[in-house]
Amino acid sequence: MSGSSSSECARIVRVLEGHYGHIPWWPGDTDEVLIGAVLTQQTRWENVVRALGLLKENSLCSVSALYDADHGEIERAIRCTGFYRVKTKRLKALATFVIEEYGGLALMAGYPTELLREGLLRVSGIGEETADSILCYGFHRSSFVIDAYTHHICGCAGIPEQKSRLKALFEEVLPSDPGTYRQTHAHIVEYAKEYCGKKRCEACILMNSNG
Repeated sequence: MSGSSSSECARIVRVLEGHYGHIPWWPGDTDEVLIGAVLTQQTRWENVVRALGLLKENSLCSVSALYDADHGEIERAIRCTGFYRVKTKRLKALATFVIEEYGGLALMAGYPTELLREGLLRVSGIGEETADSILCYGFHRSSFVIDAYTHHICGCAGIPEQKSRLKALFEEVLPSDPGTYRQTHAHIVEYAKEYCGKKRCEACILMNSNG
């Protein structure tokens, strides 16, 4: 990694931490995080919250329940998230992986991060962002989440690294603490929504501050 990219990445982390401090982010249990990580693909978070509520109402908001449920039950509950048939297949694939590969979430939690990540990436519909979200928020591991918000902010800051190289860059400058990983990602998402999504470039504290 280039020294300039590392220092700029560290500056982003520092400025956003100073701007937001501690913010609550994805407080659900491990089952809910795994399910939410799939549901949030290509939809708004408000739709995910609604779907999670419907899954809970129908006693389906757990990996074991999804494993036993039929496709129709799941589809009806998550329809509001869009692509509900595709997401149902992905949820079933993820539940099957957890139950048949590890025997459940409790046993899965005992495995090392890299092994879990390799396994998750073999599950149909689970890409790097979803896998890292599951690891970081569901299992509290030091696996940084790289999403479109992160790419956008880093691109504006002149950081050329992308995907796995950008992930490695953040993991290089952050302390190996899962809580810091979660907070930094939360800061990036909130900032992108507050500034980038509203095209408030002239007010951007990242571009108008030396940190």
